[in-house]
Amino acid sequence: MSKPEANAGPTFPTPRVVLVTPEIADEILTSRNPNNRPVDRSLVNRMVGEIASGTWQVTHQGIALDGSLAAGTLIDGQHRLHAIRKSGIATPLLVFENVPRETFSVLDTGKRRSGGDVLALSGERDTTLLAATIRHVHLFRVDPDSSWSGVNSRIRNDHVLDIFHAQADEFRKAAMTGRVLSKEVGLIPTAASAAYFLTVESAPAARIDDWMDGLTTGANLSADDPRLSLIKVINHLQKGSSARRRTDARGQIGLYLKAWNAWVTGRPVKSLRLQNGEKMPRPVQLLL
Repeated sequence: MSKPEANAGPTFPTPRVVLVTPEIADEILTSRNPNNRPVDRSLVNRMVGEIASGTWQVTHQGIALDGSLAAGTLIDGQHRLHAIRKSGIATPLLVFENVPRETFSVLDTGKRRSGGDVLALSGERDTTLLAATIRHVHLFRVDPDSSWSGVNSRIRNDHVLDIFHAQADEFRKAAMTGRVLSKEVGLIPTAASAAYFLTVESAPAARIDDWMDGLTTGANLSADDPRLSLIKVINHLQKGSSARRRTDARGQIGLYLKAWNAWVTGRPVKSLRLQNGEKMPRPVQLLL
């Protein structure tokens, strides 16, 4: 019996590095991107900053099309194309052409790697919480008022890495702080980490330190301090169904942000709640 040839089996297109112009990016996004998903504008803006500052690097995360660069439909990479279009600067990308379109449905499947898995492969720690924090921050940015559940709430692993690398130190600090808030206050770790990340983005470090000191110690808080109201409502949630509490990270983020907004604006709060159907609060922006 003859041995099978070493190269037998399906072949995969060989990628090439292409200098993608803003015009090419615009044409693909406008005419050949039928499966538009919500665009994370914050991620796009950070990529624009890398391109403009000259710190952009070519990696294995490029773009994929089901035909040629000139005519194929986009399968993956719309955020990178949005960044090139917005920057107005021609940028090198790894381009995969003639990728079988059916592969899109099995990306990140099979023996599925989670977002935590890919972060662990990058050498990160506490990666399950880190990935969950990234996902919730992303959903807050692109679709804050949805339920954050079901197929539309999923986030691809390459996107997890893109978002993480744009603010790696901030996400690491958020995950560590989330563990502290979970222990001291009883918040779901994911809710605590994501809410902390979002408020840090909106305020100087000094205000964050004051907020955290009162929230974690509960010391010297007046009866109408929003931090005390947050502590009380989380304690109340802990006494309910543990299954319900585990699945309500979005609601706890909303409660955290409501308390934060009241605190930074000096508004007293004795009772804190997030009504059914209420829109997700946006953190009040503070300047130095």
